Amino acid sequence: MSALETATTSLVYCDRLVVTTRTRCQVVDITPRVEEVIQHAGVQSGLLLVNTLHTTCSIIVAAIAPIEIVTLLEQLIPDDGPYLHNDVRWSDCERGNAAAHLRASLLGHGATIAVARATLALAASQSILLAEWDGPRSRAVDVRILGT
Repeated sequence: MSALETATTSLVYCDRLVVTTRTRCQVVDITPRVEEVIQHAGVQSGLLLVNTLHTTCSIIVAAIAPIEIVTLLEQLIPDDGPYLHNDVRWSDCERGNAAAHLRASLLGHGATIAVARATLALAASQSILLAEWDGPRSRAVDVRILGT
């Protein structure tokens, strides 16, 4: 029997993490919490999807200091730019958070990571990060594992 023909029991496991941020722009390492989900699920091999449905925060995999991510995005997308989203003539959003939406759109809202031997397949220096651009807030992060 080939590897593709091997009879296995597939598993889909879902969990939700809540991450509370304390400042307007903050990067939080959620790797240990995601690893706990893997252990609880009992998955040995598969794919892990980490996703947030919020439009003003990002999920990224990185091996860089969180302050460098914040600094770069604040330089690329300044808070006080002339964004229509912040103009009451064009938007009903009173938060003035156009920069947060743009930063999150640039980095994305999710990541897919392999799971091997019940461990995240990341380099030793890599982490799964939630980047908050419009805090402080509580954010929901969905974690789904497809595997065996």
